[in-house]
Amino acid sequence: MSQPFYFYTGLSLVELTGREARNLQDLLLGIESLPGSSIYYHTHRFLLQHHYMSSEPQNDFAFWITDVLQEDLLGERIASVDIMQFACIRDLRERFIEIIEDFLKEGKELRMAPQGEEFHFMKCRTYMLPTHHEAHNLEQFAEVLQQVSRHSLYFHIFEAKLRLEKEMNDFSCWLETSLGEKELADEIARLDPYTYTLEGLRKTIYSLIQKRIQQKAG
Repeated sequence: MSQPFYFYTGLSLVELTGREARNLQDLLLGIESLPGSSIYYHTHRFLLQHHYMSSEPQNDFAFWITDVLQEDLLGERIASVDIMQFACIRDLRERFIEIIEDFLKEGKELRMAPQGEEFHFMKCRTYMLPTHHEAHNLEQFAEVLQQVSRHSLYFHIFEAKLRLEKEMNDFSCWLETSLGEKELADEIARLDPYTYTLEGLRKTIYSLIQKRIQQKAG
């Protein structure tokens, strides 16, 4: 028998690291040395905090480099990093380091952030909590998907793949391994979740599942 899918949610506690940056060298040192939870926070916080406003996540590093240091070219390079292509925080960190180091090799004079506009490194501690929702088949999964919180959706799509370093998001993994729905699992895995709002992502996944349910019924 297939294993049911148990929906979890994440409770996040944001903490100050006590580390700040006034220039690119400071920022580079922070990215190199701070825990992965800090890199994750500064590349993902926008997704939960502004889920209705924009489908494009704001990268804190790119925003500060562009808006405060006014290094537009470097800001664009950092902003263009496709987070979807990374399987773990470690690789994402290395990409940021590579871009900033290449820029610093050009030997330009370091621009300093005005007082009060320093970059403050934060980190996020996430606690995984069970919900009362579970699904045993596609029909139940589609129904529950419409009921769970955005935090639950975020946890299973974003946290599971990048922060917990799973090969794919939790939904795709369960659909393939427990229900044998490899094609549907692949369709969901191929979605770029960073180009959707959370509600838009929910609707898209629901539509794909409903389409499959109708195919099986026909």
